[in-house]
Amino acid sequence: MFEQLFKWPPEVHFAPWVVRLLVAALLGGVIGWQREKVHSIAGLRTHMLVSLGSALFILGGRESGMTPVELSRIFQGIAGGIGFLGAGVILKRADQNEVHGLTTAASVWVTAGVGCACATGAIWLPVAAALLASFILGPLSRLENHRKEGERSNRS
Repeated sequence: MFEQLFKWPPEVHFAPWVVRLLVAALLGGVIGWQREKVHSIAGLRTHMLVSLGSALFILGGRESGMTPVELSRIFQGIAGGIGFLGAGVILKRADQNEVHGLTTAASVWVTAGVGCACATGAIWLPVAAALLASFILGPLSRLENHRKEGERSNRS
């Protein structure tokens, strides 16, 4: 029994799964890098760990021989659990009637999805999602801020 616990998987199984974990961590880093640049409460390492952890939960379930129905419960648990993590980065300032952290919470949620996608299928899907998320958080955010500044100056 002890040998079974520490048995190394065959290379045909090992290498692709390690690559999936690495890709998950790297893609989480792509999303987290932008959050780090804007000094968000959840930055590079948080996003990398969320993506890696999500992939690990799915791959662990697959390794244990879970059926697709059983794996779907892992997906549901990740989606719900990440909601709690995301809620932790949302701050409401009652004195200023402002809410901060919604975008970071959403980016953590997307990052979990990227990690899950890395563990389950073709790598093109999480790569496309991470690049799209980076575009939304980077250039699209700057465009939105530029528009808001224009509206403020027009009111003055």
